[in-house]
Amino acid sequence: MSQSNTRVGDIKILAGNDLRGKEGYLVKLGSASGKTVAVLPDDIEDLALFLVLEGADAGEHVSLRPLSSERNVRVRLLGGCLAGSPLVLTDMTEEDDAGKVRALPGSAGNYRLLLIAEETGLDGQLVLARPAMVGVVTVEE
Repeated sequence: MSQSNTRVGDIKILAGNDLRGKEGYLVKLGSASGKTVAVLPDDIEDLALFLVLEGADAGEHVSLRPLSSERNVRVRLLGGCLAGSPLVLTDMTEEDDAGKVRALPGSAGNYRLLLIAEETGLDGQLVLARPAMVGVVTVEE
């Protein structure tokens, strides 16, 4: 089967949120007025499968890298992690935390495991990680 009108690699689409300064954050795709836009996640189970390479104002073009297990990426970390830690979206209690990742917490809940840390990281760091689309994992107390 032949595929046409497809793209490989980084993409540019419209920002649906203000994504200035959000380099290293994860975003998901959404729709606004029938157009595809990049938006910050608003739930810890969101399919935030794109990394912001170059942020932009809402309505302007933003540069994104689709997550792929064949290429590691640097993502903005909340809290610390050890190499080998599963990484999930933050709980977004603080508005500025939307799109950041954290080590899989021990508290009960459902979390979408998106990446595995390839190095030990500190809060605020762009930590090296490998995309790993494991899916939703449940932590029970």
